[in-house]
Amino acid sequence: MEKITIQFPDGRTQQFPAGVTALEIAESISPALAKKVLAAEVNGQIIDATRPIQEDARIKLLTWEDSGGKYAFWHSSAHLLAEALEALYPGVKFGIGPPIEEGFYYDVDLGDRTLSAHDLEKIEQKMLELARRKVPYLRREVPKEEAIAYFKQKGDPYKLELLEELQDGEISFYTQGNFTDLCKGPHIPHTGLIKAVKLTKVAGAYWRGDENRPQLTRVYGISFPKQKLLQEYLHRIEEAKKRDHRKLGKELELFTFSQRVGAGLPIWLPRGTVVRQQLMDFLHREQQKRGYQLVVTPHIGKKELYQTSGHWDKYGKDSFRPIKTPDEGEEYLLKPMNCPHHCEIYASKPRSYRELPLRIAEFGTVYRYEQSGELHGLTRVRCFTQDDAHIFCTPEQLQSEFLNVLELTTHVLDKMGFKNYTVQISLRDPDNPQKYIGSEDNWQKAEQAIIEAVRQFDIEAVHMPGEAAFYGPKLDFMVRDALGRQWQLGTIQVDYNLPERFNLEYIGADNQPHRPVMIHRAPFGSLERFISILLEHTAGKLPLWLAPDQVVLIPVSDPFIPYCKSVLHELQAQGIRAYVDERSESMGKKIRESELKKIPFILICGQREEDQGGVSVRIQGQGDKGFMPLKQFIDLFRAQLQQ
Repeated sequence: MEKITIQFPDGRTQQFPAGVTALEIAESISPALAKKVLAAEVNGQIIDATRPIQEDARIKLLTWEDSGGKYAFWHSSAHLLAEALEALYPGVKFGIGPPIEEGFYYDVDLGDRTLSAHDLEKIEQKMLELARRKVPYLRREVPKEEAIAYFKQKGDPYKLELLEELQDGEISFYTQGNFTDLCKGPHIPHTGLIKAVKLTKVAGAYWRGDENRPQLTRVYGISFPKQKLLQEYLHRIEEAKKRDHRKLGKELELFTFSQRVGAGLPIWLPRGTVVRQQLMDFLHREQQKRGYQLVVTPHIGKKELYQTSGHWDKYGKDSFRPIKTPDEGEEYLLKPMNCPHHCEIYASKPRSYRELPLRIAEFGTVYRYEQSGELHGLTRVRCFTQDDAHIFCTPEQLQSEFLNVLELTTHVLDKMGFKNYTVQISLRDPDNPQKYIGSEDNWQKAEQAIIEAVRQFDIEAVHMPGEAAFYGPKLDFMVRDALGRQWQLGTIQVDYNLPERFNLEYIGADNQPHRPVMIHRAPFGSLERFISILLEHTAGKLPLWLAPDQVVLIPVSDPFIPYCKSVLHELQAQGIRAYVDERSESMGKKIRESELKKIPFILICGQREEDQGGVSVRIQGQGDKGFMPLKQFIDLFRAQLQQ
């Protein structure tokens, strides 16, 4: 029998018969390991653990501990949900059912029937009943004609529409039990691995995200290989509710939304504006140290600008509709991206290689038309401010400039208290070249530059094909918060394509024109999303340097308000953000409310404090620290500010 060579992640190789499966390989290593294997990564592609491997390959066995294992597990759970829905609601039609970051969903058309949260427990029980049969997920390659006939017989218009976009020879079905779905996989070996299920919510979703198409019912859920993991997840969700940035934003009076202003358009209140400004000032100082220049560009631009950049073709449907002017044929767009404007800044005068690298930065507000059903607090909005910068450099400078941006981004995350993060190298999808602009040569150079910079910086990285921006590959920072949730924050992108589209040049040392390379960079990503994640990570207890109110002065009674104000002036002279609570409430109530507002220091002022020129100090989360001379408190404040 023909043999193939399998290489394991540690570099070790072993020969197996051609057609061996990852599950069989795992079994040969350890039966205990085989029970944990959910899928396999073969030559960089995640496939079923039961799928035959016919040629030499690099292999990684994926368990629940791997993101690829969870992907297959939740993908399979979506199919199990679909089977349960078909059993309980005969005639249901199916849209798509993908895995998501935590869990899965399925979009379904129930006809004139409706689902509510009260129906979810019944569906969960059906899923668990079906899972206990331990039936395999079976893959089958299907001719397009046969696939069309199958879904015509079922009367499922959504699957038929999906089939129109597929070529004969690239269509596969997966069957488990009584349910068959159009799917490319991967899936886990059998349903019995799914031990715990929680359906979390029901929502509406337009088919293909188009509000002019039918609205389907979207059922969200999550599943686990152990009941204990579900219990831990539910506990984490309860904790997350307490930390919800929308709840904290209201309690701490940071931001608000108004239907009169418009959905997805955040309004920053005075205390929230302080937080924004502190973040912007911090990054501005760091950028100044590294040679960045601040710029400001308009909130709108001519449609032709975004046609030149490619944003209109790629993001036009996600932009606000064009603004027509009285001039015939003239149209403007609310700015969806800052980079085309920055290209025009570069092009505003001739450039020499002696001027490069040119580093320009802007806290630029951009606008995207998110579907109303997708809006969520500050994390999904229709206008947001990016800490955007673009570096124009020579190809020879690219490596060092990328490493400098890596250093800045990691410094920002460390300063914010995000210590647990990895980086994701987002590459092209080799199967969908039409999603991208630019030449093959430019893409290869850009991808290689990122891979090499990450290697030099010696930071843990994963490769993610298909996640690149349309104009270039990128490095995304994946941060875990205090609840273990993963967020994509900062991003760095290498771009050879926009300089070509805008015909950007510099005169080199050889006195000839050359094309610069462009680095896109945003350590925060967007201020709105970053602040939302920071609020939930800290449960609203922001670090002292970021707290909108660092100190509140509470008089024991009204006669001591003048002394509080004299202390206030001294604190403000030292650059400390403070105020006097003059309300006609009891001192106890003022202290409780200040604690709830997460104000780091509460200073009590009465007769003793006035007589001795000091304050009685209470620290958030630590309680009373007793009387201190004012100078001693300021020294304490400064020491904590440096921590």
